[in-house]
Amino acid sequence: MTAEVKNIDLNNLVLTDDPELQNAVFLAAFNSGVGSIFDSLYRDDAISNLTGTPRTGSDRTAGITELLSTNPQLSSKVKYSHTTGDTSLIVVEFELSLTDENGQVTQHNGICTDVLVRESDGTWSMAIDRPIILDSHPID
Repeated sequence: MTAEVKNIDLNNLVLTDDPELQNAVFLAAFNSGVGSIFDSLYRDDAISNLTGTPRTGSDRTAGITELLSTNPQLSSKVKYSHTTGDTSLIVVEFELSLTDENGQVTQHNGICTDVLVRESDGTWSMAIDRPIILDSHPID
């Protein structure tokens, strides 16, 4: 865990122009296990397939809340990012550990493409969140 993640205030999340800090904020929010905290990083009309299918609005919020209630653990590394004007594309490699109802832990590795938009107040928020799992295996 980076120093940035340790110092992030989950009650006052702010996404900046720095993709590494954005990644740290996403990790802290996701790994908190609180769906409403992670969902607060999204625009109201954002689309996410974090739960396996594209979801938006209250459906997205419900899916994220349900997923994070299982206490998954996420790590990720920024591969590259591009920003033009008020739009930013960030691609990360991720490792996600999920525990099923029987206590079996499975690790999922993949790539996530995120599109963030700068809001009128200067803050950034997630518009598109598209993780793709490339490999999965049980952890003994």
